[in-house]
Amino acid sequence: MIAESMHVFWNFSLFIFALFVIGIYCVLVTFNLIRALIGLEILIKAVTLLLIVVGFVSGHEALAQSMVITLIVIEAVAVTVAVGIILGIRSHNNSLDVRRIRNLKG
Repeated sequence: MIAESMHVFWNFSLFIFALFVIGIYCVLVTFNLIRALIGLEILIKAVTLLLIVVGFVSGHEALAQSMVITLIVIEAVAVTVAVGIILGIRSHNNSLDVRRIRNLKG
């Protein structure tokens, strides 16, 4: 049973690591605010999957599920606020390019 759980953990951990790297790449490389927000979402999904897999392997599925639900609620609020800020920036600057926003600092 323990060997099977560890096998599941390593298979999923490779996928989670790949998702995490994709999210980091998306956040760091792009100059578009929407793409950066999508990269942040990918990062959060990787953390969510990691919590689920660790909960399964450790035998604490209920704790992992409650943490994931809490993370989803916090994520929804954060994304809503971020989208509002991005829309405000878009209406003020007519652009979502980070390079143009950097030029506005005083």
